[in-house]
Amino acid sequence: MVLALIVAVVSAAVAVLVFVVGARVWPKKWQRDGHEIARDQVLDLITTFFVAVVAFVVVLCWQQYDNAENHTINEAKGLVATYWIAHSLPEPAHTRIQGLVRQYTQQVLGPEWTLMDREKRLGRLAQETLSELHDAIAAVPVDDPTVADLRGKAFDSVQVVVDARQDRAIDADRDVPEFLVLALYVGTVLVLLSPVLSGIRVSLGSALMIGLLGIVIGSVLLQIHNLERPFSGQTQVPRSAFENAMATYQQIS
Repeated sequence: MVLALIVAVVSAAVAVLVFVVGARVWPKKWQRDGHEIARDQVLDLITTFFVAVVAFVVVLCWQQYDNAENHTINEAKGLVATYWIAHSLPEPAHTRIQGLVRQYTQQVLGPEWTLMDREKRLGRLAQETLSELHDAIAAVPVDDPTVADLRGKAFDSVQVVVDARQDRAIDADRDVPEFLVLALYVGTVLVLLSPVLSGIRVSLGSALMIGLLGIVIGSVLLQIHNLERPFSGQTQVPRSAFENAMATYQQIS
């Protein structure tokens, strides 16, 4: 934050210095009244800067949202694969593993999803259940080669769940970088000041147009805020992957 302010101040000083020195060096007969020209250039630059920052932030937020959704899908696929493999295991591993898979899925859909929304973190209860699931698979006897092969496949599918869960933890706590937030706010302030810089006179028509400008900017900032955190706000990653997993468990059973 401090570095950004220092860079902004230094950049402004350098721009003014170049302008003053250049105006003195440049021949007088080639110079024009630059008030309107400079004003138009500044306004165009402000508009371009704001649009570029908004576009970059929206693309970044959407990419984070898309990655978070893919991670939940991979996690749900790993759970379904584990449930399928457990269906072929002998008792008591069959019932024990399938029960833990269902329990973990329910915990993610319930308290953990709420926790991600409110506190941007994962829950301890679901993590403990996942550890129990790993231990239950490790306890499967390997005397039978077929069972040993199923046990290895179950370990592989659970590892997919573990990796996807770690990715989901990162996604839940991820925000837009601070320098982009600062650039977005600076651009917003400059755009709101642009009518004053352009010298527009106050009238009913101009007031309506400026009000429309404010509505557009406010809507853009709201949508960015909704996309900023994949698991909180109005635009959340859907729970459909885990809900479909629960439905698949019923079909397998």
